[in-house]
Amino acid sequence: MFPKGAPYADPMTNQARGLHAQLLESLGPAITAGEYPPGSVLRTDELAQRFDVSRTVIREAVRVLESMHLVESRRRVGVTVRPAEEWNVYDPQVIRWRLAGADRPRQLRSLTVLRSAVEPVAAGLAARFATPGQCAELTERALGMVATSRGRQLDAYLVHDIAFHRAVLRASGNEMFARLGDVVAEVLSGRTRHQVMFEDPDPAAVTLHVQVAEAVREGDAVRAERLTREITVGALQELDVLAP
Repeated sequence: MFPKGAPYADPMTNQARGLHAQLLESLGPAITAGEYPPGSVLRTDELAQRFDVSRTVIREAVRVLESMHLVESRRRVGVTVRPAEEWNVYDPQVIRWRLAGADRPRQLRSLTVLRSAVEPVAAGLAARFATPGQCAELTERALGMVATSRGRQLDAYLVHDIAFHRAVLRASGNEMFARLGDVVAEVLSGRTRHQVMFEDPDPAAVTLHVQVAEAVREGDAVRAERLTREITVGALQELDVLAP
């Protein structure tokens, strides 16, 4: 028991958290890039020596990797890398690490195909269920995309682009779709971060976002779904050029 009024002593100090984050940013990308193939055993003593960190830091990093299903701990064996088909591929950090690796084109395509399956349906539902506030947010974000679509303002454009697609997924009224907002955000961020984008967004795609906002506001589910499908098809076509 802590003395009454005494501050709680967090076993993970700020320094330890920093080391833990650094270790994750070394191990995570290495695992997802295949530097540690499935079945590889990561031994605590070897990791501690290689990265010059304590066993506590190793354990905390391993817990996070286990939560992503990248590794599993076995007594008398150590920390074993799991097969890729068992990874939590929807985890935003796993997506970020995979997009940073050599398999980026395939990962981008896989995620964009996922978007093409989900977002058009979500937009159609949004046209049926969006609140006035959600309609206003979609319009605001679409106009923000227009305002930042010229002059190589990709970082500013990305803020509005992510917010627009999150808003569509939330406005669908489907909590499963809404939870994919982080996934879509990582796809869009990854395209910009790794320069899988034209210097300025395609004007036709920007216009489509404005039209989707209009269709949702007008309650036209068929049009909202069709226009969103055009957006995702266009994104796949861009990948054919930029990340074949």
